[in-house]
Amino acid sequence: MRRSRSERTGISYVSSGNADAPLVLCLYGFPDIPRTWEPLSRDLCNAGYRAVSPWLPGYAPSSLEGPFDVPTLAQKILALADELSPSEPIRIVGHDWGAVIASFASALSPARVRAAAMLAVPHLLAFEANLEKHPRQLGRSAYMALFQIPMVSDLVVRWRSFRFIRRLWRTWSPGFDPGSSYFEELELCLRSSMPAPLQYYRALASPKVIRTLRRTLEAGPTVVPTLYLHGERDGCIGPEMTEGQEKHFSALFETLTLAEAGHFLHLERPTEVNEAILRWFETH
Repeated sequence: MRRSRSERTGISYVSSGNADAPLVLCLYGFPDIPRTWEPLSRDLCNAGYRAVSPWLPGYAPSSLEGPFDVPTLAQKILALADELSPSEPIRIVGHDWGAVIASFASALSPARVRAAAMLAVPHLLAFEANLEKHPRQLGRSAYMALFQIPMVSDLVVRWRSFRFIRRLWRTWSPGFDPGSSYFEELELCLRSSMPAPLQYYRALASPKVIRTLRRTLEAGPTVVPTLYLHGERDGCIGPEMTEGQEKHFSALFETLTLAEAGHFLHLERPTEVNEAILRWFETH
């Protein structure tokens, strides 16, 4: 793997595979790091792709300068795609916040995205519609309300060497442990980045951002062929929150729910997840 930085976007990233191979951008979520995509990156490279995993804006060593609203984040990711693959559309994978960014980028500039794979966070309009039917999700999402409170949430997240972060992993992916070295790398990244990663959530409180999100997502269904994967035991977002999201996609759309998998399903069940993503990309 090679580590590089885009001076145009301020985004640092790790890449593997031939520079002239078809590009796959792999975007992680909260709380995570590019290392999360190592198993998928190996399989993508073996299949002839170039895999690029950025540190998202607000995560050191990428720029810590905001704003960190979804439209701005998507524009930065599309700018990185333009820089790395100026003449060919890309494929994109997103987990958690990465899925939100990738989904919005696909809606914003579908000509730049050949195919997409989204993990663990459904289309935002489907999530919103399902909240009324499944109020239990409000309890699962309580951490988002906490993150809206500056200083207090910063202290909670940092408390006792980011114990809160380990707790989220245990709750969201029951029974799964990525290992002490993984958490050490994640803690180092968060320690160097705070409070920027929490500002993703605070940006959701902006009426202007909400209007922009709605205007783009309600303009019409996404035309990018999209594969959606969700863990049956996801403790962050219940699988019932994905109900009806297919109506927000007019191109080919497929859902795969993995039994005995939680929120970090790509690390828990890498063989099944990677095979599904490679199959989707080879088809599209």
